[in-house]
Amino acid sequence: MTRLQEKYVKEVVPALQDKFKFKSAMQIPKIEKVVINMGVGDVKENPKAIDAAVNDLTAITGQKPFITKAKKSVAAFKLREGMNIGCKVTLRGQRMYEFVDKLFNVAMPRVRDFRGVSNNAFDGRGNYSLGVTDQLIFPEIEYDKIDKMRGMDITFVTTAKNDEEAKELLKLMGMPFSRA
Repeated sequence: MTRLQEKYVKEVVPALQDKFKFKSAMQIPKIEKVVINMGVGDVKENPKAIDAAVNDLTAITGQKPFITKAKKSVAAFKLREGMNIGCKVTLRGQRMYEFVDKLFNVAMPRVRDFRGVSNNAFDGRGNYSLGVTDQLIFPEIEYDKIDKMRGMDITFVTTAKNDEEAKELLKLMGMPFSRA
């Protein structure tokens, strides 16, 4: 059992049960999965860019991502149907808890002028999306070995029924929300 998983069981579950007066333990929200998506826009000029993105995402998550392909051709972007345009990985279970712990306690404090994440990035159904501008905030990535700064989208999918429950869950787990 990971450190964050233990915190969830011992601290977060009782706190959520007290606050929202859940009758059943199955009603208590939890993080179901974390999806990390990295778009690679320069793959048209540099086909090897997708390999670098896959290697970075593998180092960060500990799981090999799958390569996403374009669903439609878009002439304005010189994009053809079936071209590789990014990579994504879905984390569940122990790997998910390890990644979330690393994100909250190691990576986010390394962001320059960090004042917390936005309170407004919930989707209305209890899921939270977060954008990271560069992959250097993760300790596994070495500055000398990257070819280009790439951002990523991180989505937390929870079993919460609404945004209020999801926000409380993420706050109790350690997500640093901004004061504003």
